[in-house]
Amino acid sequence: MALSFVSRTAITAAISAAALLTGAGVASAHVTVSAPDAVQSGDAVLTFRVPNESGTNGQTTALTVQFPSLLSVDAQPIPGWKSVITKDAGGKVTAVTWTADPGAGIAPGQFQQFQVLADDLPDQDHLTFPATQTYSDGEVVKWDQAENPDGTEPERPVPTLDLAPKGSDHKPTTAATADHDATARWLGGIGIALAAGALGGTAFATRRRA
Repeated sequence: MALSFVSRTAITAAISAAALLTGAGVASAHVTVSAPDAVQSGDAVLTFRVPNESGTNGQTTALTVQFPSLLSVDAQPIPGWKSVITKDAGGKVTAVTWTADPGAGIAPGQFQQFQVLADDLPDQDHLTFPATQTYSDGEVVKWDQAENPDGTEPERPVPTLDLAPKGSDHKPTTAATADHDATARWLGGIGIALAAGALGGTAFATRRRA
């Protein structure tokens, strides 16, 4: 039996909703950094959110984050992970590497948050933290790409943190994270609306056939 117009519309809407919801999840699945209380010349707890994006069921077993030569960085202990802080000749922190213990790691469909206490943040509006994510299958992903010239997001955006001016009461948010979350919510809302419309159309068609 040929599908009615309503049925075809319902199926198309449902497929579109699923695609949008899937796209929302992909858009937000990046390595990001956030620190709601980050202020220039101040101290802050930086949180690096690391999802597993492996397409081969590999586990994330290591993360290296490059730092903009900070005077002091203390890594928060994480069960199952070891951290190593790298410093330059002048004693400033330039990187932190987290390595999973044997049998540990971030599995597909999971994420981990790595936190550090950073002292005396630079007097800059934005800080970037190039990151390298290593998987158990040997895959290495570098999160170090700047925003595209047209303002769109690259495939592997560098984690970026906004800093409020010194003495400001403003609590900045990570631009990349905010954009991703807003996009995910927007697309998710459209997907839900389309799905609801699809179900309603199908129900209406069923009642008419009955």
